[in-house]
Amino acid sequence: MPGDQKPPPPPSRTGPRIRWQKLTLLPVFVVAVLLATWLWFRQADLDPISRNALSGGRVPEALWQHVRLTAISTFFVLVIAVPLGVLLTRRTFRKVAPAAMAFAGMGRATPAIGLLALLVIWLGVGHRSALVGIIVYAILPVLANTISGLRANDPTLLEAARGIGMSPMGVLTRVELPLAVPLILAGVRTALVLNVGTATLAAFGGGGGLGSLITTGITGQRMPVLVLGSVLTVALALLVDWLASLAELLLRPRGLEVGT
Repeated sequence: MPGDQKPPPPPSRTGPRIRWQKLTLLPVFVVAVLLATWLWFRQADLDPISRNALSGGRVPEALWQHVRLTAISTFFVLVIAVPLGVLLTRRTFRKVAPAAMAFAGMGRATPAIGLLALLVIWLGVGHRSALVGIIVYAILPVLANTISGLRANDPTLLEAARGIGMSPMGVLTRVELPLAVPLILAGVRTALVLNVGTATLAAFGGGGGLGSLITTGITGQRMPVLVLGSVLTVALALLVDWLASLAELLLRPRGLEVGT
């Protein structure tokens, strides 16, 4: 009948929709690359030096060192950059924000290998100098995105939150930070991939990681060792970026979700 109207569709369930392609394509590609590399190694003629570089659990140890360097450095980047970004958007410290951003940008402008060499001279050879170098190099994207995300918040929303009696801390934790989460997570994703790449240079400072395989392959002119270190580094970076992209979708505030 003309007057009849269809009932409104049921409300969509909360939570992001993640397409199956996003869940499967990249991991399948990485597994295929690793499988092809393994098959190539099975038929490769390794000399004693290459066997020695890849035997005795050295490859799993280097991979674990690389993952540990990436995880620890990312943790400290978050602990430093996010609170600092929040602090620099408060009224008292806003004038300091350009200077802080410029200082953080100096770390990115410095070549990573040069920065690591300076830290080795200052802190000595080992994991500590490698970690500090990775942290300094990755702070800028998280800091910049935290500041940009908080500055992009609609002032009328913040005024409305204050108008209903929210404390400054309540406005920050319940309004400002949730709205800034997408940009902050994008910065964290960038920092994670940067950390995986920069951690390969830790071998030059005695920090271990997959960079030790790459440097062994280059200095010893052993292509199998170089290929394995490079393939594992690329595969780790792709998997980390994939996991970070999923985290972006899952941690995005409900009201900010878009079709994915």
